[in-house]
Amino acid sequence: MNGWHPEIEPDPVRITAGGWMRALLRGLVLFTLTFTCLLILLFARLVERPLSGQNRPYTPFITRFVCRTALRIIGIGYRVTGIPMEHLGAVVANHSSWLDIYALNACQSVYFVSKAEVARWPFIGWLARATGTVFIERDRRRARVHQAEFEARIRAGHKLMFFPEGTSTDGRRVVPFKSTLFEAFYTHGLEHVMQIQPVSVIYHAPEGADERFYGWWGAMALAPHLLQTLAARRQGRIEVIFHPPVSVDEFPTRKELAHRCEDEVRRGLMLAIGQDGLGSGRP
Repeated sequence: MNGWHPEIEPDPVRITAGGWMRALLRGLVLFTLTFTCLLILLFARLVERPLSGQNRPYTPFITRFVCRTALRIIGIGYRVTGIPMEHLGAVVANHSSWLDIYALNACQSVYFVSKAEVARWPFIGWLARATGTVFIERDRRRARVHQAEFEARIRAGHKLMFFPEGTSTDGRRVVPFKSTLFEAFYTHGLEHVMQIQPVSVIYHAPEGADERFYGWWGAMALAPHLLQTLAARRQGRIEVIFHPPVSVDEFPTRKELAHRCEDEVRRGLMLAIGQDGLGSGRP
């Protein structure tokens, strides 16, 4: 969409003494929940892996529990519209915040596709590996390797979660989807058996706060944004909209498929923020 200027960031939010206390308490509870459930998940994988191999029939429910509970701890409202598909395939969504991980995991069993650098991040990388994240490198020489892994995971019944924008935004717009990610869906007859489900993730800021309160993009550091979110006395809400799945073989090319998914995701976002009277999302 026109008018996207990633260098323009909201003014820093001043955190009061009460905000620091909320952030500390929420952060401590979140860390305890996450670390405890990570240990449970790793133990469960020791049993699950020999019995089911690459399939994960049980551990995704631990991830979903953590994500639903985390949103309650933070105090963010959460609403889901539509139904996650059960058909073999993948999910694509707009990307606005680190909160997307919680919002999209809380209502379905998916496996995120992430840049390889995340695997090296302290703690977050461990969590990502434990929950079955697929890591990709931005190297054309690795494209076929990644494509083969995508195909294997999808055929195994894993719902891979892609962010085709290739970057995060302020949550008020959807930038053009990169069609290269859709190439993996046109290999070895995969296009005839799988579907793609577009999903819109909408963030409604706390009352009186900047519309882009939950957006995390550009050069914004994670720690200050995380602190700001945990410290908020009044929280906003997250809305997740599942659009009807589309069959890959209905679209002759990856670009047509990418455009269709992009249009669906943008339409859901625009309708949602329009209903809230927030306009087009210009800074």
